[in-house]
Amino acid sequence: MAELTPMMKQYLEIKEQNKDSILFFRLGDFYEMFGDDAKTASEELDLVLTTRDRSKENKEDRVPMCGIPYHAADTYIAKLVALGKKVAI
Repeated sequence: MAELTPMMKQYLEIKEQNKDSILFFRLGDFYEMFGDDAKTASEELDLVLTTRDRSKENKEDRVPMCGIPYHAADTYIAKLVALGKKVAI
């Protein structure tokens, strides 16, 4: 397994503190979600589920991700909350 990037270390530290929430992690002009959060958000919000790990041969090692533009976050957060989900930013 490859070593985690500093960004993913930070994401996982914050996620550890917010286990029961979908974590919106700001990267530039987007809020990104990873792993199970990305799977849930993509299903509930009709977002495309993707990965940055396309070069990994084993698909099981790829980290799912999806994102939204930061300026649209209020709309997406409202949808998730209406569905009974918790969101951390």
